[in-house]
Amino acid sequence: MTHYDLVASNQRKSWFILAAFLAFIVGVVYVMSVAFDFGPDFTLFAVVFTAITSIGSYWWSDKIVLAISGARPATREEFFDFYTVTENLCMSQRMKMPKLYVIDDTAMNAFATGRDPDHAAVCATTGLLARLNRAEIEGVVAHELSHVKNYDIRLATVVSVLVGSVALLSDWMLRMTAWGGRRRDREGEGQIGMILFLVGIVLAILSPIIATLIQLAISRRREYLADASGVAITKNPQGLIRALQKISHDTEPLEAANKATAHLYISDPLKNIHGGVGLFANLFATHPPVTERIKALESL
Repeated sequence: MTHYDLVASNQRKSWFILAAFLAFIVGVVYVMSVAFDFGPDFTLFAVVFTAITSIGSYWWSDKIVLAISGARPATREEFFDFYTVTENLCMSQRMKMPKLYVIDDTAMNAFATGRDPDHAAVCATTGLLARLNRAEIEGVVAHELSHVKNYDIRLATVVSVLVGSVALLSDWMLRMTAWGGRRRDREGEGQIGMILFLVGIVLAILSPIIATLIQLAISRRREYLADASGVAITKNPQGLIRALQKISHDTEPLEAANKATAHLYISDPLKNIHGGVGLFANLFATHPPVTERIKALESL
C-alpha cells in the first residue's frame, strides 16, 4: 500500500464518520424534541446554539487551547532544532510556517491547533524536544504539519464543539423535563406519548456518550492519516517510527492536558493505557495503538 492509498482510505472513512455524526445530532435533537413535546422552536434553538458555538470555537480555538495548556512561544535560539526543522519542512511544502510553542513539561508529546494553515500553531513539550534527535523531531513536526495541511485542526475543533453541544442540549432537556416541562399527555396519545418520552430520556442520557465515541473514532482515523502524510513530507518513515516508539515508552502523563484536549496530541497525553479491555479499550481510546500505527508506517 502506498502513502496515497492510505491517505485516500482514511479521508473516506473520516468524512463518512463525520457525516454520520451530523446526522446523529440532527436525529437526536429531533427525536428528543418530539418525545418531550418541546416543539419546533427548541429544534431551531438547538441548531442556532450549535452554529454560534461552532463559529466562536472556529475563531478562538487556538488561543483557548494554548492558554489551557500553559504554552509559551518557542524561539529559534532556545529550540534550534524544533524551529529550523519546522522552517525547512514548511519551505519544502510551500506552506506558511505556523507559530511555534512549547510546554515546560518532561512528558513527551506534541500537538497542532488553529483554524487553517494560515492561522495554525504547533506545540511540543520540552521533554520531547530534549529526548528526540533531529530526524525524530522532524518526523513529529511533519506529522503535526500534516494535521494542519489536511485541515484536521479545523475538523477536530468542530467535532469537539458538536460533542459539547450534544452534552449541553441533552442536559438542558433532562432538566427542563425534571422541572415539569411539556410532556405528551394529551388525550389519545397516552401510551405512545409515554413510549416516546422514555425513548427521549434514554437518548438524552446516551447521546453524549455516543457523540464522544464518534469523536474518538474520527480522532483515531486522522492520526493514521497524519502519520502517512507526515512520511510523505519527510520521505523518512524511520524518523517518525522511532519517535513514536520513544513516546510510547514514556509513561509520564502530561499535567497540562485534559480530556477536552487529549485528542489533539500525537499520543494520548493522559496515558490511559489501562482504561478498558479489548473492544471497550479501543472504543474509548483517543489514539490508535502505537503498534498499529508503526505497522501501517512500515507497510508503506
